[in-house]
Amino acid sequence: MQNTQQAENVAEKNIHINQSTDQYLTFMLAGEEYGLNILNVQEIKGWEGATPIPNTPDHVLGVINLRGTVVPIIDLRNCFGLDKSDFGPTTVVIVVKTRTEDNSERVVGMVVDAVSEVYNLNEGAIENTPSMGTVVSTEYIKGLATVDDKMIILLNINHMIEVEVGKEITQLPN
Repeated sequence: MQNTQQAENVAEKNIHINQSTDQYLTFMLAGEEYGLNILNVQEIKGWEGATPIPNTPDHVLGVINLRGTVVPIIDLRNCFGLDKSDFGPTTVVIVVKTRTEDNSERVVGMVVDAVSEVYNLNEGAIENTPSMGTVVSTEYIKGLATVDDKMIILLNINHMIEVEVGKEITQLPN
């Protein structure tokens, strides 16, 4: 019996070793925790404001100069249709680098309520997004993960930036 238990433990450890593990940076928006692959994160900055650009959509707050690069800043609350909130001391900009469909890189800053944690998640820990019918769009959700009894919504940030803001910010100055 003990040998069987040891074999099961070894097999379980091998399963976890063989599964690929990715790190996810999590952040808060309207009391919910979201995550994105940390390989997309270029930098995290405190909110200092953005230079507004005329005739941009509501979710584009403007641009910032990040060491000589003009970076569009988007409000994720607005993109997701969440209630507007005042920016506070924990408000940050997560600067992400994404790949477009034509394989070019795009750098975008996303304003979020606060940064939370970094989690190591293996493929088995990520559940498929449940079907919500046609009422709720889940096209930007990569999956869901439960960590320490809390649900984390994992975003497909490349797809979200490409679809949601890609068309609008391509006209901004480089």
